[in-house]
Amino acid sequence: MISTEKKIQQLKQKLVKLGSMHPGSINEQYNVCGKPVCKCKDKKDPVKHGPYYQLSYAVAGKSSSKFLNKVQLPEARKQIKTWQEFKRLTMDLALAYVDLAKITKFERK
Repeated sequence: MISTEKKIQQLKQKLVKLGSMHPGSINEQYNVCGKPVCKCKDKKDPVKHGPYYQLSYAVAGKSSSKFLNKVQLPEARKQIKTWQEFKRLTMDLALAYVDLAKITKFERK
């Protein structure tokens, strides 16, 4: 079993190595256009336009969204995954510091 201090150092090292990240989620959307004679309005077999990919996120209490093209999609997914890993690691780090405080009872080092 590793010590709490060692665990804290390992978590910090992982955080430093994360790289680019972006909060949010990606939704796939299909739309119907306004043209009266279009494949999306076919009575028997309508085919909606899309897929369109929308990245939605909130930072500092402000919600935003933007559309992504297919070229941007893999990098956006990678950065969202990194963001999720960042959140997991920071929670683990906070818990490790709480454990350390229990052990040291807030003694100065």
